[in-house]
Amino acid sequence: MTLDYREKMRNEAVRFVTYNVNFASRKFSNYKIRADSIIVEPNKGPEAPSLKEIVAKETTELLERQQRLSVRDLAKKFEKGLNTATKLSNEAKWREVTDRHVLLKKLKVVLESLKGRMVGQNKDEFEEAISMVETLAVQLAQREGELLQEKSEVKKLAIFLKKASEDAKKVVEEERACARVKIESARAAAQRVVQAFHEHEMKTRSTEKQKDFEQLMREVQEARRIKMLHQPSRVMHMEHELQALRIQYAEKSMSSVQLRKELARNKRLEENMNQLYELEGLESLGSSLHIIPREDTAPDISTCAIQWYRIQSEGNKKELIPGATKSVYSPEPFDVGRLLQAEIVLGAESITIATTGPIDPAAGLGSYVEALLRKHETEFNVVLIRMNGENHASNSIHVFHVGRLSIKLSKGKTILAREFYSSSMQLCGVRGGGNAAAQTLFWQVKKGLSFTLAFQSERERNAAMMLARRFAFDCNITLAGPDDQASSGT
Repeated sequence: MTLDYREKMRNEAVRFVTYNVNFASRKFSNYKIRADSIIVEPNKGPEAPSLKEIVAKETTELLERQQRLSVRDLAKKFEKGLNTATKLSNEAKWREVTDRHVLLKKLKVVLESLKGRMVGQNKDEFEEAISMVETLAVQLAQREGELLQEKSEVKKLAIFLKKASEDAKKVVEEERACARVKIESARAAAQRVVQAFHEHEMKTRSTEKQKDFEQLMREVQEARRIKMLHQPSRVMHMEHELQALRIQYAEKSMSSVQLRKELARNKRLEENMNQLYELEGLESLGSSLHIIPREDTAPDISTCAIQWYRIQSEGNKKELIPGATKSVYSPEPFDVGRLLQAEIVLGAESITIATTGPIDPAAGLGSYVEALLRKHETEFNVVLIRMNGENHASNSIHVFHVGRLSIKLSKGKTILAREFYSSSMQLCGVRGGGNAAAQTLFWQVKKGLSFTLAFQSERERNAAMMLARRFAFDCNITLAGPDDQASSGT
């Protein structure tokens, strides 16, 4: 009877609890009490991580990847973290809505009401259940405190992430502004480079056109020269015209000289009525001056002692010309721009005659020498007349080489003499008279070796002397005749 009554009371208690409380299951959970009096619910499966762990994990990952993310990716990450924090905060709010304390109080009231109806072992079980509920309430209170702390931390993190997101946006805007400035600067620089390239290209094209034009002009000139060479009659006609112009110039010069001589003669006649001799010939480089008698009663000039002098046009400084003791003298480049004077000794008397003005340079000789100076070496065809003062029997053609550093005389492949410019070398016109004196040159290679050479024309003889003296002057050497003053220049 007692057993049946207990079974009936148990069933009614269970039915009464069912009417007032909705449990998640039809039986109590199998809680375990640890040594420190803490109730532990057995694991029913893998639990979801807590809110604090999720936030800590997200923060750690964010800090680890912060160094390698760009500003834009970092801003996106901050937005994602902000959304996650907001979602977790909403979940915390939703959990907060549930009033756990009300449920626990109702459960405790029910268990206490049932406890009064139970006796014996069942009463002990109810007391144990009540203690477990109280312990669970304490744990829930602790859990609630932890959730509130986590909620505050989540709010702080949300504020931090929001501020970080705003800072990231500001950084992005600043980087965009800097990037725009750099892009504009790069575009301007590229524009300047393109403009400079176009200008350089235009200059290059203009230079190339100028070069092409010059090349075309040279080709045209060469074609004209070749065409002239293939038209010998026209070339001969031009040569005849040049020759006629030269003859006319010589005639005009002769007329001018004659007029000056007449004026000088009339003046001298007034000053000295006993003048017996006068000078004949063009007073210019490349000609010869002859002393001739003015009267038939004048003594033979070959029986008189003669000496030629150079006189500066300013200062009347007289300079003796060594070796010029004949009645004929051919001016050389040293005489250009100076007066020439001849002193004739007749026994105890002395007669002086002079040119009417300074010696004029040869027409076109200066430009001809300037053209030859551009060459490294110039060759002249000559005839060897004397060697070491003795006549040379052969009249064969030799080659006289005038170079920048030396002078050479050769015949075919045989070199008769070759010497660098030195103080022992001498070079001047022949001063011993003769009909070909204007085309003859004296060259002393060194002491004991000298040559007398005849050129094809007066122009080549004077050009060879001027060219050799110019090259020697570049080597700090002055080429002059025997006993000439070293101060004389070309």
